[in-house]
Amino acid sequence: MTTSATDSNPQTGAAAGGHYVHRLVRPSGRVLCRFSCGAASAVATKLAIEKYGTVEINYSDTGAEHEDNARFIADCERWFRQKITITRSEKYADIWQVFEAKRFIVSHQGAPCTAEMKRKPGDKVWEIGDTEIFGYTIEERHRVEKWKRDNFERIIECPLIEKNLTKQDCFGILDRLGIELPAMYRLGFRNNNCIGCVKARDNLDYWKRVRKHFPAIFERMAKLERNIGTTINRITKDGERSPIFLDEIEEGDPKGADPNIQCGLFCMAEADAMLDGPNYDQAGTIEVHIRSAAQCIDKAADIEKTNEERTK
Repeated sequence: MTTSATDSNPQTGAAAGGHYVHRLVRPSGRVLCRFSCGAASAVATKLAIEKYGTVEINYSDTGAEHEDNARFIADCERWFRQKITITRSEKYADIWQVFEAKRFIVSHQGAPCTAEMKRKPGDKVWEIGDTEIFGYTIEERHRVEKWKRDNFERIIECPLIEKNLTKQDCFGILDRLGIELPAMYRLGFRNNNCIGCVKARDNLDYWKRVRKHFPAIFERMAKLERNIGTTINRITKDGERSPIFLDEIEEGDPKGADPNIQCGLFCMAEADAMLDGPNYDQAGTIEVHIRSAAQCIDKAADIEKTNEERTK
């Protein structure tokens, strides 16, 4: 099953030692749409349905997103004419339980909620050979290309990039169809993530926006910071970076734009490491790629056999 770099459509990626492995991961025939309840993922899912016809649509519920997401899911199901499968963690009810159990919120390496609430449930419905559809836009093209190189065992398609669509294009498509955007967008948030996403590090305006619209959630996160003894944000004061607790943020409404918080494809690498806790090193990350490559080797023959039987 090992192919040369000249074979058609190889999935390539870095393995241990920095060497590149060229391997053809044959599609299993199943298409898995990673629906996030965002505008872009909705349009990407619709494009995948138009291309493939039969797809599986998966949404990972973190237990901490806006209740309006239920309405948006229902609207999209009518648009797709297909049901959306909702997956949840088997261990945690929401992100708060993750933080409290691990006594860890976030660092520059990532957040444990991604691993427990998105990666683990998402991987339970994924198998080697699945074609995964993500709603990344043309602005994120270069990041997607790098991710593909580093995760050669996964078959990724981003139809919005293929069609040169931006996030604003997706907003316009939904507007013309009469599908109301999720509430978080309408409240001024850039992404439809969890309310009070801990990946919005070092952005006080984001947390001011959370405090303005969701004061109870803001207060809960502030108390959690104090209880664990860590901060999500830092500020620059006298030329030095210093931690600042949420309950120390000055009063007033937000003035700046939200950060571009990612909680999907690009979080997968960090989520792998987060599965083993906050303390990990490069060796752990490499081991993940080795395990994934081993899965490819173990299952490649079965996938090839299945494809051959389908063509008979």
